[in-house]
This record gives sequence, C-alpha cells and structure tokens, in this order.
Amino acid sequence: MNILLKNATIVAANNSTLHLKKRDILVKDGVIDQIASNIKATGKVKEIAFKNLHVSVGWLDTSVSFGEPGFEERETIQNGLETAAKSGFTDIILNPNTNPVPDSSSDIVFLKNTGQKAIANLHPLGTLTMQGAGKDLAELYDMKNAGAVGFYDYKKAITNANLMKIALQYAQNFEGLVYSFPMDDKIAGKGVVNEGEVATKLGLKGIPALAEELQLARDLFILEYAGGKLHIPSLSTEKSVQLIADAKKKGLDVTASVAIHNLSLTDNSLQEYDSNFKTMPPLRTQKDIKALKKGVKTGIVDFVTSDHTPMNIEEKRVEFDNAAYGTIGLESAFGVLNALFGMETTVELLTKGRERFQLNSASIKKNETACLTLFDPNVERTFAENDIYSTSKNSLFFNHKLKGKVYGVINNNQLLTTM
Repeated sequence: MNILLKNATIVAANNSTLHLKKRDILVKDGVIDQIASNIKATGKVKEIAFKNLHVSVGWLDTSVSFGEPGFEERETIQNGLETAAKSGFTDIILNPNTNPVPDSSSDIVFLKNTGQKAIANLHPLGTLTMQGAGKDLAELYDMKNAGAVGFYDYKKAITNANLMKIALQYAQNFEGLVYSFPMDDKIAGKGVVNEGEVATKLGLKGIPALAEELQLARDLFILEYAGGKLHIPSLSTEKSVQLIADAKKKGLDVTASVAIHNLSLTDNSLQEYDSNFKTMPPLRTQKDIKALKKGVKTGIVDFVTSDHTPMNIEEKRVEFDNAAYGTIGLESAFGVLNALFGMETTVELLTKGRERFQLNSASIKKNETACLTLFDPNVERTFAENDIYSTSKNSLFFNHKLKGKVYGVINNNQLLTTM
C-alpha cells in the first residue's frame, strides 16, 4: 500500500530538523520513502489531507485489557486492537486479565497468533505465578521466549515476599520484567473507594493510601536486595510517587505508571454512586493528583496508561459494592491527556516505553518502517457514547471535555482511519 500524507505537522521532539515542521510524507509498502515540502503523487497512491493533520511515531499503551479468551462478551482481541488503532495506538501491552490466564508459552503463542494480522501490535504479559494464584512461579522463561514482555498477576499483590524475591532473582537470567501490583489486601480489607471524607459521606468502605504505600515500600526493599527489573503499575498516591523517586535515587531498576483517570478525576466523582467510577486503584484526592502530575512531568512516573478495562453492563449496573472495577480508556486517552498537558508533552508520554518492554524502536525517517499516528490536537469536543469503539461502554469520561481528535494510524503496511 502506498500512502501520501499531505501538509502534515511532524511531532518528533528528538528530531530538531523536522519537529513541528509541515511536510509531505510518502509511505511505500509500509516504509517511509520520502519526507519533503511537496511531494506529487504518481501511480496508485492513497492521499491523506485531513484538516490540521499532525503525525507522530505510533503510540504505546502499557496497560490494556480485552477479554479473549474467556470474556469475549467484554472485548475480543480483534475488536480491541481495532479500537486501539482508531484511538491512535499502534502498540499495546496486553494484561493477563482473561480466563484462563496466560501462564504458559502456549497461552502466549495463542495471544500473539490471534493478533498477528491486526494493524495494532499486541505484546502480551504472562502471569507471574501459576493461574495467577500467587503460590508458584509460572513458566517465565518459556513465556519470554514465546513473546511475553513481562510477568504480572493482574491487579493482585504478591503477598509472599520470598516469592517476589525469587521471581526478581530468577528473571535476571533472561532480563525478564517483573510486575508487582501495589496493594496490601489486609490493609485494603473490604474497601471499594478511597478512604476519606467522600467515602464516609457515601457510607462506602474505604481503601487507605497506606494499603498501596506499604506494599510498594516492601517491594522496593526486596528489589534493593535481590536486584532485577521491577515495574509498578497504577500508582495513585502522593507518598507512592516519593517512594519511587527515592528508589530511583538509589539506582534501582524500577519503573512506574499511572492511569489517566487517576491524573484527572478525584473521589468527588463518586457522589452519584456511578459504578463507572469504581476503579482499582481507586480515585484519590486533589493532593494526590497534584503529586502524580508532577511525577509525570519530572519523569519519576515513567508512563501514563489508559488502563483500558472493558466490563459488560451486567458487571457494572449493580449495587456499587458488588460492581466490577474498571473503565475503558483507549478512546478518551489522547483527548484527556492533551487537555491536561498540551500536545508536545502528551505525544512524548504516549510514545515512551518501548525500550522498557524491549520492543522495536520507531522514528520518522526515510527508509524507516512506517509506524505513525495521525491526529488533530486542537479539536475540542465532549466525549459521548458514539465516540466509543469498544464492545463494552463502561467509561467514566462521558460528558467530559476533551481536546484533540485521532484520525487513525499507519502500521504493519496498513492504514486505518476514523474519517
């Protein structure tokens, strides 16, 4: 397929000769053939000339859940990857949030094969323990060889400290990335929202910040002792940011991410008992948001993620205590971040992370494989249900003001647009 992007503003902060310059970009058979001020199409070429067209390296989301296998009614891999592409993402890290969970090399091969012809690239995580039960290590080495980019018992803390130590030590033999979800279940108890004034007013049990911070502190102590590579998903508190900062000052090999909704919404959003706002970790306070934003801007918090978690209506339209955790977020990710941080910072955030997960790098240069996201950063809109491409509709950003529109992606010698 040959594609000509006309008058596109290139967003590439690491390339001073092209950054924020308007250029035509010709892609031939999936490779960038020319970048010039004016390119005239010859032969069979698909010409793209969208209003206020901007282009960057393809975006990466480091925390996405679908449903297949086991929960196909939430989201299939095929539709999930199409949703990712329409939302601007050429690559997603897929959480092991399925039934059964991927704890063997054959499971990883199934996930890779199911997504191999899609325009967006699927990079699966395997579980850290067998069946995600937190007792015995899964087949980490075999899963790594099959294509797993890390190991994670999804949204479950590893309560056995010795098991975490052994996992970090063992994974060093093949540069495996170990995840640890920061939540002490004993401290969290039966809590469902942030512990504080809002929880008290609503009569809901709270999860104290201590539950996250205690588990995180323990895991960082183990990392300091054992070595290895550790990733902490879904930070949500002010103290957690400081703990990560202290660990990095010590030279520990740790990265951390934050969900976009934890950067933009507080527990005040829970006033109507809308279960779409029930997330894990829970929405916290404005003080926490301020610290998380600062952590993102300074690089202490490495990645932002949609934490896209589809749930069908039966799992959400029940009493708040019984509702499932999670919100979809791929479709709203760019618009929320762009409103919070502005275009250049947002693109930088959405293109980070490939090195951490040992993925192929991408750049906008002649003779490079085309891995591109197309967007307009200036469109202001209100997020509505017709903006959702996912099978599930459990978004907490309905009626939220967004800034920016994704036009689509070019990747794997394919073009997908929303126009």
